[in-house]
Amino acid sequence: MNLLKTIHHQSTITQFYRFAPTRSFPSSSYSSVSLSPQRPIISLVSISNHRRCSAFSSVSGASIYGNQEDGKKEESERNYASAEEGDEVVYQKTLRLVECAMFAAVTGLVYFLSNSLAIENYFGCFFSLPIVISSIRWNIAGGRKTMVATVMLLFILSGPVKALTYFLTHGLVGLALGSLWRMGASWRLSIFVCTMVRALGLIGYVLTSSFLIRENILAVITINIHASLSYVFTAMGLNIMPSMSLIYMIFGTVLLLNSGFFVLLLHLLYSIFLTRLGMKSSLRLPAWLDKAI
Repeated sequence: MNLLKTIHHQSTITQFYRFAPTRSFPSSSYSSVSLSPQRPIISLVSISNHRRCSAFSSVSGASIYGNQEDGKKEESERNYASAEEGDEVVYQKTLRLVECAMFAAVTGLVYFLSNSLAIENYFGCFFSLPIVISSIRWNIAGGRKTMVATVMLLFILSGPVKALTYFLTHGLVGLALGSLWRMGASWRLSIFVCTMVRALGLIGYVLTSSFLIRENILAVITINIHASLSYVFTAMGLNIMPSMSLIYMIFGTVLLLNSGFFVLLLHLLYSIFLTRLGMKSSLRLPAWLDKAI
């Protein structure tokens, strides 16, 4: 009897485990739990993700290396370009210094020989030309350096009087003319300004000479003008004594006319000379002169 009960109990347990439904348990890692043994499932998603990550890491590493190489090339190119620009700036400064020194030496030597040989009147129109060329080629600073270097050279060679004479009669006119042409001013403006500069330079020269020789040259000039006018009025039968205001007016008019004609001559000569040197594009010539040249 006991044996039959034991066999019946085991058969009921076997049937229960065979036909009993599997219970699902909510979990993050398993979808269902069963009592029957199962084989482990290998996830292919993780393998494919690993391969993608490794491929992405290799590609990103190559791109980073390429970016680094490109950055190094760009930096080296920038350094090379900056070095070239620095060398070009140094070369331009050296060339400007050499040209200014050469122009100053030539001008000082020619002026010194002209004064020594008493032929200054034949070369007086060309004493301002080196300053004009330096101003057009190397800006106003180049013309100013050429003028200062020439004055210092004449100061050493001939003394302060000749240096001051050159500065008042030729240096200032050349600097004003070169500066105006460099800025592209018209001939009317340049002739007017240079005429005033030339007139003021001549007055300064007269005053300086008066101080050096201890004689009032301006008074001598006015006395001669007064005597000449008195003689003309007497010859015409006019009993008129010229006043000092009239004398000063005549003196100023003659001075401005002299300076104006001299400056106009400089404009014509320098325009033709610089055109022959191939610097016509840097000049602003009148239409009639441009057609003639």
